[in-house]
Amino acid sequence: MATDRTTLQERLEALKRAEAGSDAMMENDKKEFNLESRMAQAEQALKKEVRSREREEGEVAEAPSGPVGLDIGTSHVIVAQNERRYIKTTKQLNAFFTIPHSKFARNILVKNDVFFFEQDGLYYIVGYSAENFANMFDTDTKRSIKQGLLCSDEKEGITVIQAIILSLIQKPKRLGETLCFGVPGEPIDGLGSVTYHESIIKMFISRMGFTPISINEGMAVVLSELAEHDYTGIGISIGGGMCNVCLSYLSFPVITYSIQIGGDYIDSSAGAVVGIPATKVKFIKEREFSLITKPKDRLTTALNIFYDELIQKLQKSMERILSASNQIPMISKPIPIVLSGGTAMPEGFTEKFQKSLSQVRLPVDISSVHLAEDPLNTTAKGALIMAMTEEIQE
Repeated sequence: MATDRTTLQERLEALKRAEAGSDAMMENDKKEFNLESRMAQAEQALKKEVRSREREEGEVAEAPSGPVGLDIGTSHVIVAQNERRYIKTTKQLNAFFTIPHSKFARNILVKNDVFFFEQDGLYYIVGYSAENFANMFDTDTKRSIKQGLLCSDEKEGITVIQAIILSLIQKPKRLGETLCFGVPGEPIDGLGSVTYHESIIKMFISRMGFTPISINEGMAVVLSELAEHDYTGIGISIGGGMCNVCLSYLSFPVITYSIQIGGDYIDSSAGAVVGIPATKVKFIKEREFSLITKPKDRLTTALNIFYDELIQKLQKSMERILSASNQIPMISKPIPIVLSGGTAMPEGFTEKFQKSLSQVRLPVDISSVHLAEDPLNTTAKGALIMAMTEEIQE
């Protein structure tokens, strides 16, 4: 009888092990299904139209109900979310302007729904309102981020960037929702710490209730624009503070780096030549400037000169960094370059960039150069795609 009881006990234990194994298999199947579902949703999102808008004065930030993509650029902060039929992006100017504290000023700001906060006896006017005040006083706004990284010389920078993010999104509806934000590549011959920049932002996003992950800005461009090329090519984000470059092979970022020159350098350099604030140069450049038409005055002449300098420095850096690397894979066919960012948007920029490529020697053949479908929102969209496909480890 003892033998029979032992046999029964063994059978019961074996049954329990089998049930445990079955549960594990079901859990694995569930995880695989969820991952495949996320991948399918991300692939569908790539095909969706992007609908972009600026944050309106007095608008209350929303609480996200799904993954979020976040582009914290030198010029703008952009939030991307996946809607049923389109990708929605909301942007806020990454700038601030200070005025002295007074009850009268506060009442006026509140009455006009101006976004601001109070600190150290000053009112910090943030976002698009800051640009309006700067133009009114014929001076420049201040930035919480310079040359792509959190400023070390603006002690208020961290508080300002947090306020700007909070003007766009609140805490998520589901605690632990994934938020992916873009980070620059390590600057070559530049200043600032990407590690510090990334860590500060990650800590703040965590405190908001998100699970933060990061993606290189150039890689975000690749994810957004090069699906038809199996995510193989060179993604370049040309923003206000820097140019970010990523050589990707089958979705793996092989080489990433940045150079700290961008639209702000063009604006300030051209403004210094003609004697007007950089904020006003930026306003004119974004509305009237073209690299196709012949310069008509001192300002457009200066803008052409400094755009030529930016393109030359960017392409020389590509020649230098890519040629010096031993990590470039054997790629059997030419690869595309996709350009994004506000600084790449003037008419004629893409053509000028492509023509100038003949003056440098790259270790890979280039099939084409094209501008991203929605240059201002490319990084945020790529970050959203990464957030949608990221599997959170429990």
